[in-house]
Amino acid sequence: MLKLIPRKGKLLIAEPSLSGDVSFNRSVVLLAEHNKEGSVGFILNKPLEYQINDLVAEILIPFQVYNGGPVDQDNLYFIHKVPHLIANSIEISDGIYWGGDFEKTITLVNQKIISEDDIRFFLGYSGWSSSQLDEELSSNSWIVVANQYESQIIKKSSVAFWKEKMMELGGDYLLWSNAPENPSLN
Repeated sequence: MLKLIPRKGKLLIAEPSLSGDVSFNRSVVLLAEHNKEGSVGFILNKPLEYQINDLVAEILIPFQVYNGGPVDQDNLYFIHKVPHLIANSIEISDGIYWGGDFEKTITLVNQKIISEDDIRFFLGYSGWSSSQLDEELSSNSWIVVANQYESQIIKKSSVAFWKEKMMELGGDYLLWSNAPENPSLN
């Protein structure tokens, strides 16, 4: 299998060896930034028990909120595919953007101009210091793959996303795709 280098817009698939890591066990992370200072990403397949209107009283629509990662879990982040509607968005890649004018976002969600197919909200993010992600890649904690879904990643990802990616990788990963999440319960 050709190993890809991490870049913003790529996906990080947690290796089965990360099963003991509570935050990243069976995670699929969208890299929003990767440079010599470090890396930032958002876990795509870990929905929380909250809806956005549980956390932000001004938002009237109950969009799902996801666990973005273990860093800064007191703050809300979002990715989207509507930069023409949300000023100050940062392009990740392939029609996916990060952040922007939150007050305008609230208004557009409430007016149903932005749907759940356009945006994904996260509590916290995944962060790595300057060489930390490279070290984790060297120790086979992650697999870097292309984001073949581009902007459709917002509605594609789900709880079963990790298993789907394991099956796509094939080989030994097929075995892991059907393994129980907690092998000690087997």
